[in-house]
Amino acid sequence: MGFAVTDRWSIKSAPAMDAEQFQLWQALLEERTGMTLAPERKQFLESSLNIRMRELGLDDYDTYYQQLVTGATESRAMEWSTLVDRLTVQETSFFRHPGSFALVEDYLGQFAAERGTGATLNAWSVGCSTGEEAYSLAMLISERFRAHGKALFYGITGTDISLPTLAKARRGLFPRRRVEQIDPALRERYFKDADTHTMQVADGLRERVCFAHLNVLNLDQAPMDDMDLIFCQNMLIYFRRWRKRQIVNQLDGRLAPAGLLVLGPGEITDWHDPRLERVHFADTLAFRRRQ
Repeated sequence: MGFAVTDRWSIKSAPAMDAEQFQLWQALLEERTGMTLAPERKQFLESSLNIRMRELGLDDYDTYYQQLVTGATESRAMEWSTLVDRLTVQETSFFRHPGSFALVEDYLGQFAAERGTGATLNAWSVGCSTGEEAYSLAMLISERFRAHGKALFYGITGTDISLPTLAKARRGLFPRRRVEQIDPALRERYFKDADTHTMQVADGLRERVCFAHLNVLNLDQAPMDDMDLIFCQNMLIYFRRWRKRQIVNQLDGRLAPAGLLVLGPGEITDWHDPRLERVHFADTLAFRRRQ
């Protein structure tokens, strides 16, 4: 059965979701994305589902659930992609966590000093959302390598579960008010006017960043390997403790010798891997692969 979008909107408030229905949707989201939805976010789920159900002309949660689970394969996959985009948190900004970017800047200085001319740094932004994090890393790397005066190269891969979000990231178009929060020198060098309210990442920077679809439950299928920098922030908070450890174990296995793994402060505790050593830097949670 396909999903036909309708303009038959209702002014009714979102119908209440009973405990059994909430558990079904919780289980579906965790099974397919690994993310957990706490009971206090029940209202958020009701509201998000209700908006999409109105667009589809559906009246109850059970009918929508059944269509997602038992509908035709292609339409089911397309609708799930749309819904995931509604349910996953996409709040982000350029250089969102200053401490972590300060650590990366320090690491880049070491990388540039230790590597010979022509060396390449490979970076991975995990859970990149609309691209601000990946482009922030690109600006930082470009600045540090340019200042060092050595011919060094880099490439960044940003991955996310949401296809609509990745499409936005590839376009590199951002509201002017968001870009204006960036240092003026960086804004001048790495952005151009698109229209009155929008700015676009400069072509030279966009060419250094690629975006790909990836569900973190399928990290074993990701082609990334020997990464010099893995940046994963504001994502692990949505997973159960055992799942966090599983994800981080997969990520640290993708690091090159001396590679840096940067996580969100407080997102995982009591975790260690003998292949890595903790990097002590103010207001950060990071590990470096032993050589």
